[in-house]
Amino acid sequence: MKGRQVVLGRLWGREAAALMVDGRLEDLILDPGALTPFAPGAILRGRVDRLVKGQGGVFLRLPDGARGFLRDVRGVSEGQPLVVQVAGVAEAGKALPVTRRLLVRGRHVIATPAAPGVNVSRSLRDEDRRAELTALGEAALTGAPEDLGLILRTAAAAADDAEIAAEAAELVALATALATDTSGPAELLLDAPGPWEAAWRDWAEPPPDDVLEGSDAFVASGAEDAVAALLGPDVALSAGASAAIEPTRALVAIDVNTGPDTSPAAGLKANIALARDLPRQLRLRGLGGQVVIDFAPIPKRDRGTLDQVLRAAFRGDGGATTLAGWTALGLYEISRKRERVPLARLAAAAEAAS
Repeated sequence: MKGRQVVLGRLWGREAAALMVDGRLEDLILDPGALTPFAPGAILRGRVDRLVKGQGGVFLRLPDGARGFLRDVRGVSEGQPLVVQVAGVAEAGKALPVTRRLLVRGRHVIATPAAPGVNVSRSLRDEDRRAELTALGEAALTGAPEDLGLILRTAAAAADDAEIAAEAAELVALATALATDTSGPAELLLDAPGPWEAAWRDWAEPPPDDVLEGSDAFVASGAEDAVAALLGPDVALSAGASAAIEPTRALVAIDVNTGPDTSPAAGLKANIALARDLPRQLRLRGLGGQVVIDFAPIPKRDRGTLDQVLRAAFRGDGGATTLAGWTALGLYEISRKRERVPLARLAAAAEAAS
């Protein structure tokens, strides 16, 4: 169907949500419970277990016997209680990556303990509205700890001021309580939202044209077929060109092929098509870390054009991505924060459990 469609259903026996735009899968939220004791975004109280010299971090004891690994070791000592947030999913047998930089997310506002100030989403260009939202944020922080900050999200642009103020006040109180709740044993303080709740929080603006719910929602919307296609390496591009995206233990390798097109511009066209779709492909597949791309051969004079396309594509993605650029061998390197669970790992866990 045309327009934005939010799909709330189940995939591989677990709660799942999908965002379809004009019939194409744009985003996907899955329940990672089969792979991790605590989902990314959960806020926990842990206790420093031991410092690890040479690895730049510390191990933490977390609830239910889980272990965490924290890289920020400033002012940390063994036995110290800390409030941390799960930052990703660990490989089997490894400690959960955690961070002390908490983000308490709402639909319109994000509270940021230890990151003071009021910031407004850069996608909001209306200066008058930016000023109004800044004022709302500053009012919500009145009487709050000095190191607490707020981010006003894009969804706040068209929201009612009273609704924003109420949510901001609630998040300020919650973030203040979480950041200071260091007394007691290891404990889950705030669980990560489930896929349906996260979809309501992140995809409600602009309002979807349709919401499809039910046990067969993924099948009826075409989202299930789109997810199945992502489990293979192949990506169809324009004019018969294609790419292969293959994660390894060390990195994500991507190869671009021009297919039957033998025109002088075939390489550049195929590379641009991959570059424009790459943020979506990595997001849906849950891939991050080091990404190495073997683009189709192009003259060096065309690399600047491809650089511009890549920067524009990732600028609108919202993920933490660094475009490192070209190597001496003509490969292109990207570093991307691992924020999601690899889709293939979730599929394998579901198959093993069935």
